[in-house]
Amino acid sequence: MHLNRTRFWAIAAALAAIVAALITPTAQAAPGCRVTYTVTSQWQNGYGASVSVTNLGDPLTSWKLTWSFTAGQTISQLWNGTYTQSAAQVTVTNAAYNGSLATGASTSFGFNASWNNTANPAPTDFALNGTTCTGSTPTPSPTPTPTVTPTGGTGTLPSSFRWRSGSALIAPKPDASHNIAAVKDPSVVYYNGRWHVFASTANASGYNMVYLNFTDWAQAGAATHTYLDQSAIGTGYRAAPQVFYFAPQNKWYLVYQTGNASYSTTTDISNPRSWSAPQNFYSSMPDIIRQNIGSGYWVDMWVICDTVNCYLFSSDDNGHLYRSQTTVANFPNGFTNTVIAMQDSNRNNLFEASNVYKITGTNQYLLLVEAIGSDGRRYFRSWTSTAITGPWSQLAASESNPFARSTNVTFDSTAWTRDISHGEMIRDGYDQTLTISPCQLRYLYQGLDPNAGGDYNSLPWRLALLTQTNSTC
Repeated sequence: MHLNRTRFWAIAAALAAIVAALITPTAQAAPGCRVTYTVTSQWQNGYGASVSVTNLGDPLTSWKLTWSFTAGQTISQLWNGTYTQSAAQVTVTNAAYNGSLATGASTSFGFNASWNNTANPAPTDFALNGTTCTGSTPTPSPTPTPTVTPTGGTGTLPSSFRWRSGSALIAPKPDASHNIAAVKDPSVVYYNGRWHVFASTANASGYNMVYLNFTDWAQAGAATHTYLDQSAIGTGYRAAPQVFYFAPQNKWYLVYQTGNASYSTTTDISNPRSWSAPQNFYSSMPDIIRQNIGSGYWVDMWVICDTVNCYLFSSDDNGHLYRSQTTVANFPNGFTNTVIAMQDSNRNNLFEASNVYKITGTNQYLLLVEAIGSDGRRYFRSWTSTAITGPWSQLAASESNPFARSTNVTFDSTAWTRDISHGEMIRDGYDQTLTISPCQLRYLYQGLDPNAGGDYNSLPWRLALLTQTNSTC
């Protein structure tokens, strides 16, 4: 059949356009975005900054943030992303574990940079995947991230648990004198309208601790980090903090490990430089721990009190959970009667990071202990009792029915961790009784890029929040 040549080329062009539309992937745009840029610390010739990015457009599976410095600033180190800089122009792309950004979701990264000691203005031309970040979007605004507050309410714990997790909220913020690889082992209280978070910091040379506070979890990534070695707590090995207000003395206590079970006190939790120098609960390691610790380590001290006594729990990475006690009147002195509160011949089943809480409105206590699964990944087992001294009955305490494991967690985007490790419950209060509501439990935990490896102290642990999705309340 003879076809008019002009008509032939018109049809061919139309077909080509259709094929191109079918096979050409649509570029991921960000119709709206918001950026918060915060200088977290500043020193001679250098400074540290935190950048929080909120996606106000369609969900993203990867992101690229660009901006231009205006005063000759030059980045020397960046974490939670990959950067390039050409003169004033900076491009930051996501890391392997934080590329997915749902609508309304945020991520953050930080960096150290040099400056001229004269002016250090913030960039004003941020763009996410090519779209200028104005803080608004032409599409309907997403539901804002709610402020997570203690839930209150009474009810019962289920026999199995389901959780939801977002991406990492809190990451290391190194500065000129703190080369931090990991933030881990968090303790958290809600007091005077602010979240107060204490955590371990780690790198290849060892551990210390950090403090930050914020009013909303959406701000956690941008919060200033204050390192507690700048207080009387001092330098050296300090790790695994637990914070609470000891009402009988009107003092805040920070409990942590130093090779012994140690504590510091303050009357102002919001002033991280006000903590006292470390003091020890014990004169030395109790004999029963020394006799059973084997090749393990004495770690993860945890204090909880009832109306009469205070109890100090600790672990040995060798299948033993220990408990000592003193009276409320004598606290923090007089911890004696150290016993094995629980043990398992398989050390991985009862490894470390114990938490004990009082369930609001009941005579029930909840015990959590971190375990190492058959796949080598960290998870939590749980028990309940009508007394802090036990006996403890299994609640959700197996790999197939865990309290919290990556297998019973649904991630908002990419499953950025396969470890659900050392953390703390969001409490109803902040005093020494450690009360929690059984309604919609929340747990601040440490997670890890599944592909990370190498020296344990250098592993890139980050903090994120679990929210229970099968509450019985």
